Amino acid sequence: MKIYEIFGRDAHSMTFSLMEAADVASRIPENAAIVLKPNLVLDSSPENGATTHAGVLSGCLEYLLSHGFQNVCISESSWVGANTDRSFRACGYDRVCEKYNVPFYDLKKESSELVDTPFRPMSISSRILSADYLIDLPVLKGHCQTNMTCALKNLKGCLPDQEKRRFHSDGLMKPIAALASVVKPNLIIVDSLCGDLNFEEGGNPVETNRMFLGFDAVQIDAYGCQLMGLPLEEVPYISLAESWGAGSSAFSPDDIIRLNDPEDGNVYPNPSGLVKQLTRNVHADRACSACFAALVRALYQMKDAGVSVDREIFIGQGWRGKAVPGFGCGNCCRSALHTVDGCPPSSTAVIDALKSLR
Repeated sequence: MKIYEIFGRDAHSMTFSLMEAADVASRIPENAAIVLKPNLVLDSSPENGATTHAGVLSGCLEYLLSHGFQNVCISESSWVGANTDRSFRACGYDRVCEKYNVPFYDLKKESSELVDTPFRPMSISSRILSADYLIDLPVLKGHCQTNMTCALKNLKGCLPDQEKRRFHSDGLMKPIAALASVVKPNLIIVDSLCGDLNFEEGGNPVETNRMFLGFDAVQIDAYGCQLMGLPLEEVPYISLAESWGAGSSAFSPDDIIRLNDPEDGNVYPNPSGLVKQLTRNVHADRACSACFAALVRALYQMKDAGVSVDREIFIGQGWRGKAVPGFGCGNCCRSALHTVDGCPPSSTAVIDALKSLR
């Protein structure tokens, strides 16, 4: 499979150009029901490095509508604890939907179906399963639990919240790979304009001013790993998804079709490793992303304020009911010696609780 790559800062025109170069219209069945699946993990502006730029949506829609495709919608759900409607507005998708007259569906409010996977049965959005052509629009960025998130992990937004929680109780890697084996995007357009290379919630965006397009989510994630300087074994769900038939991680330099050249060379910055440093004393066992992210956000803010945190911190469903001798973050760790409640707790509550123990 070929991967098409473009450099610049205008997400709308870059997306349109990528789709034109790849002749996407020739691959879409006539009268197909097309679903666009961006990343709206939380209500944060794309400039913060966590969510898909509105220009990616508008460029994609303009291309599809100009080629006669009318049955198009945008579908997504934010992570557990976040409000999808607020994310929708914060990212400017309301204006895109109004301009192009396309509907948006919050998958938290939609029906789902139980589907067999190589790992276990999963509840997956009926709207995603019924799509004739699924377009995955992820952000290439770091992740505090899986090191990297892109095309494959973005599919987690196709699940109801209860299923998202189960993903974490199952350790994330196997369920992400299993989901990819039954929900295979037909097209992936990656927003790599300014992803946060350390943290999925953003806050420290890194301008790389590039986007790329492909047709195999496993291959796209493998390429994303190469760009970020991560060996595949540091993102285990990629190889596992490949073994379960989700796609192929193989690509060569000849498979990369570059539409233009970058202004400042082709050096992609590596993650700084800051999240790993901040969480060196964190004992996570099946922690949900929203809870873990709240903790990371709190540790970021305390670091910026010059406050060091050296105590042992426990987080995740695996600690439920266990007496642990440190600080417990979230409702699952209520039996810890010291705790902060919440599902997830706010970062402010985490900070206040940690400061009270100093």
